[in-house]
Amino acid sequence: MIDVVALGEVMLRFDPGEGRIRTARSFQVWEGGGEYNVVRGLRRCFGLRTSVVTALVDNAVGRLVEDLILQGGVDTSLIRWVSDDGIGRTARNGLNFVERGYGIRGALGVSDRAHTAVSQLRKGDVDWDAVFAIGVRWFHTGGIFAGLSDTTADVTDEAMAAARRHGVTVSYDPNYRPSLWDGRGGAERAREVDLRLARHADVVVGALGLAGTYPGQVRIGADEVADALAEVTALLPEVKVLATTLRDVPSAGVNDWSSAAWSVDTGFVTGPRMTGLHVLDRIGSGDAFAAGLIHGLLAGTGLEYALAYGTAHGALTMTTPGDVSMASLAEVEALIAGGSAHVRR
Repeated sequence: MIDVVALGEVMLRFDPGEGRIRTARSFQVWEGGGEYNVVRGLRRCFGLRTSVVTALVDNAVGRLVEDLILQGGVDTSLIRWVSDDGIGRTARNGLNFVERGYGIRGALGVSDRAHTAVSQLRKGDVDWDAVFAIGVRWFHTGGIFAGLSDTTADVTDEAMAAARRHGVTVSYDPNYRPSLWDGRGGAERAREVDLRLARHADVVVGALGLAGTYPGQVRIGADEVADALAEVTALLPEVKVLATTLRDVPSAGVNDWSSAAWSVDTGFVTGPRMTGLHVLDRIGSGDAFAAGLIHGLLAGTGLEYALAYGTAHGALTMTTPGDVSMASLAEVEALIAGGSAHVRR
């Protein structure tokens, strides 16, 4: 039985460490992807049984991605394998080059993901009734997968609707990426798709991304978060929980980090505030937040404690390289309890 299933692209991440992409001579290779990172964190940190629905080209690169997924403990039985044509003319595997940033230089991501196997998924390719008939408790997906192509938004819609039919809790993260929508309607089109899909969701992570007329239209101050979430609830009257990270960025290496949420039962609540958080690699921290939040909600901890799990897990993920969490549950719970960075022997 699987606890949590995610739908999304899994790419190879190429990391030049302290260097720059454009001058690198070697890279550390990781796996990563917005939706996948969530189930990877739920498996490795929180011990839940997870699986990812994705598609990969069946060649040595695709099998490397599979091997990395297996090392993360995520079930691979739902991967759709696409035949290799030799040069990636018809389908390929996605690559993502990422600089961590330092000081005044922000993080930089350069993705190479056009025409990937997963971007070509269409409605009917996955038997969602079979996926959700095996006792799945939670389904997670988001705007990155939905934005890969014109067909992936329809696949997302199909999957979320099937999950709801089977009584599975559904979460959605708008996770807007301008590069995915450039030349395809831009931010306005992304907002249209996000609102269509988020109406299927019980939980929306990154909910501030749905405030305003289009993603990134307004910068929301800490004293405006409650009103902004209230604005989103008016757009999504069926949603049960809205959650968001809150981040100020004095520099690439030092962030102020917190969270907030709203639910039908609790109204507006805030998570722990961590000021002056030293950051090694911020990529994937929002996904780690989502994993901690989902863990807390599945465990029935209540929204405030679920926010604490998400905030602490996201913070710890920023202290290690790569997209994916390397934190343990004991470390997360110690941080929630007020733990320090003293050496443990």
